Amino acid sequence: MAKIVVTGKIPQVALDSLKSVHEVLAWDKETPMPREELLKRVIGAEVIVSLLTEKIDEEVLNKSGSQLKAVCNVAVGYNNIDVNACKEKNIMVTNTPGVLTDATADIAMALILMTTRRLAEGERVIRNQEPWAWGMFYMLGTGIQNRTLGIIGMGQIGIATAQRAQSFGMNIIYTRRNRMDEKLEQSLGAKFVTLDELLSLSDVVSIHCPYSKETHHLIAEAQLKKMKKSAYLVNTARGPIVDEEALANALINKEIAGAGLDVYENEPTVNSKLLSLDNAVLIPHLGSATVETRTAMATTAASNALEILKGNKALNPVWS
Repeated sequence: MAKIVVTGKIPQVALDSLKSVHEVLAWDKETPMPREELLKRVIGAEVIVSLLTEKIDEEVLNKSGSQLKAVCNVAVGYNNIDVNACKEKNIMVTNTPGVLTDATADIAMALILMTTRRLAEGERVIRNQEPWAWGMFYMLGTGIQNRTLGIIGMGQIGIATAQRAQSFGMNIIYTRRNRMDEKLEQSLGAKFVTLDELLSLSDVVSIHCPYSKETHHLIAEAQLKKMKKSAYLVNTARGPIVDEEALANALINKEIAGAGLDVYENEPTVNSKLLSLDNAVLIPHLGSATVETRTAMATTAASNALEILKGNKALNPVWS
């Protein structure tokens, strides 16, 4: 039996699949595992099943020992893991692509609607029991039909978001490292553009690229100034892709119309300037937060762990 350390609470079905074969040391609290506890538990582990709340860096890898075979992340992103250190030590890293595509695209579309139609602002009026009355000009939002959605990072989630936006009558432009297949472009009615073109042309900019050194603060003061004053920014990818301070200042100064955020630069802390802004919709990293999706994420990570411990190839390696 191998020792598997699970760094956070995961659905029981995934935990049971691991426990049926191996020794499992699992954190069972909703709150993140303290760093000291993580460093103590990983000693002797052959697999770490990690949540994005835990930083799996060289210190953790060294503490685990030379027998560590894999880090199986319960997320599609893996910026919480020092991938280069894992490669150097021949430790496989896996993720959970595909299973959270629809859930995250749904949240992106929800944030587009919430920001453009001022839904969070309107709900606060009701909850705070503020006086209001229907009027022709009361709390007017912006329609999205025939407007342009610019997608940064047209991977699976970006494509799923484009499909949803297309059904709302939006025009799609996108940017990513490599242009998509022409047939897929045609099916989405999507046009490939540079980042600068996307920022200047879009009525809504939606971020779906992975986080890396190259995408850190990809959207900062200079990029926000290239957007239309009537445009909205939505981020369901990773918080540090956006310079949060620059975004807050752009919203305060009305340089853009609004923003919808599911992720933050220093989670769970949110830039204090954003908290008081009516033109910022803020939700607590709910992109994959459905019962079905979180269960699929956990069982996918568990399946990767079990396959690796059998001596088989990982189902979802982050490198080939």
